[in-house]
Amino acid sequence: MSALYVDTSALLRATLETGTTPDVESRLESARVLLTSRLALVEAARALIRVRKLAVVSETRIADVERELDRFWARCELWELSTAVCELARHVAPGKTLRALDALHLATFLLARRRIEGLALLTVDDRLREAAGES
Repeated sequence: MSALYVDTSALLRATLETGTTPDVESRLESARVLLTSRLALVEAARALIRVRKLAVVSETRIADVERELDRFWARCELWELSTAVCELARHVAPGKTLRALDALHLATFLLARRRIEGLALLTVDDRLREAAGES
């Protein structure tokens, strides 16, 4: 696989929750191009704030996750929440019950896929995966 759009759910699952699976690890390693929305940085930071506040994960583990995410962001091309992304997100997948942030990820992925041939989506969110398959 040469190009991969990674949404926040996949990143948090791989770094904070259960750890990465061999499939996810392989897809991330083999991708020539990694990209995500700037939205992912905000979502990940807010998730870590929630985890800290709940005190369900050690501070050491959270610091490790922050370093892992920083390494990922350094490898990743960030797509901005542009007017085009926001306009597409307003109308994308009208038959699906996507949350606003998922619609923004989907819109970013769809716009990026127009420019990057073979771009695939890496997500653990079933609704987002299903909506992407139909768009």
